[in-house]
Amino acid sequence: MATHARAGSFPSPPGRQVPELDPALVEQWQAGGGELIDLFAEARERLGGVAAFRLGPRPTVLITAPEAVQHVLALNPGRYVKRSHRARLLIGDGVLAATGEAWQSQRRLLQSQFTGPGMRRYEQRIAEAARTTAERWAGYARTGQVFDVGDEMRRFALDTIWRSLTGHPLDPETERELAAVPAVVAALPSLPADGTAAQGAVADELARIDAVASHAIAAARDTEAGPDGPGLLHVLLDAAETRPEYTDRLIRDELVTLLVAGHETTATTLTWLYLLLDRNPQAREQALAAGEDGSPQRRQALQALVHETLRFYPSAWMLPRSAAEDDTLAGYEIEAGTDVLVCPYLTHRDPELWEAPGRFDPARFTTPGRRPTHPGSYFPFGVGPRACLGLQFALRESTVLLEHLLPAHVPHFHSTPTKAAYSITVRPDGPTPAVLGA
Repeated sequence: MATHARAGSFPSPPGRQVPELDPALVEQWQAGGGELIDLFAEARERLGGVAAFRLGPRPTVLITAPEAVQHVLALNPGRYVKRSHRARLLIGDGVLAATGEAWQSQRRLLQSQFTGPGMRRYEQRIAEAARTTAERWAGYARTGQVFDVGDEMRRFALDTIWRSLTGHPLDPETERELAAVPAVVAALPSLPADGTAAQGAVADELARIDAVASHAIAAARDTEAGPDGPGLLHVLLDAAETRPEYTDRLIRDELVTLLVAGHETTATTLTWLYLLLDRNPQAREQALAAGEDGSPQRRQALQALVHETLRFYPSAWMLPRSAAEDDTLAGYEIEAGTDVLVCPYLTHRDPELWEAPGRFDPARFTTPGRRPTHPGSYFPFGVGPRACLGLQFALRESTVLLEHLLPAHVPHFHSTPTKAAYSITVRPDGPTPAVLGA
């Protein structure tokens, strides 16, 4: 049975300074050219669920303990705020990057689209995108064609979100142009710190994305709806009729934000899922044996595959915040202006919270008592008021695709990536070529 809190994570009395990682260890990490996640893991392992390290003049505080996660993200979002989104040059002032009253207004408009009644209008579009992918895979199976699983997952997720935004299926030209989106996302960690230089480094890709967005907005204005009915883009255009803040630029930013958030994270999750199933083939058999096709038992088992994949590779592996005011967090002093990094990736792999965290075990999401219940223990889409709007959408489209593909096809990989790349998402660092078998 998993424990729900790390013993000794929150020392008393209040007012103590957050324990800080030895600078010599930070220097050793820098000299070795390690990934940032390696530094995070070292800090958590040595110092616990609230730890600090120093890469500049001031310490950065790392949060992995569930109670501290809840304190920062859910209970005190006004004290721990987003300063600037890493993808701002791509998504502009879209809802992911917005703050304050602008964020509240934008989120209210979109939230209704991603809850019960709102979700129902996208069910058919998700199913059609999944059927299109299934037909393509049936062709691969007949011909023995080698294809890239990651590319296929991006294609499905992009088709799904494009249908939901515009009411139209994804056409080949739009698909080619929107290849610029993952290109910019992948480039973000290595872009220059100067905003103008960063913009210039991906200017061609941004121009392609802007052209697609401009064309989609114009087409939505000219026609009431696509063959699948009105989409999210029509909701934004309707808002512009009464809300002057919804300029063409903000509509573009929201459109691109939804494109990025609506396909990049889902595609990455599904790619990891297939790589994990390749290493753990019994998990596929157990999911299919849970119930008949279309049964609630089968659907629950497929959702568990998705949840366990998200435990390993959460959609947002790191959530940066800044302390807007002085605070006491888990008995520690946090000064205003302190950078705080909440890390779902490490919380989800904490052996004090999760039994055998390195084992791919979807049953922990279907068997009572197998997973920690504290809301700060599992939060692949964040937690609190800034949690991802598209949680239910992403889970639904992933499950529907698995319902179409998993019973019929098993990808046999020619090669698999040996490591992960840590950018906005945690993605496989390399191609995933495969052929299909039964």
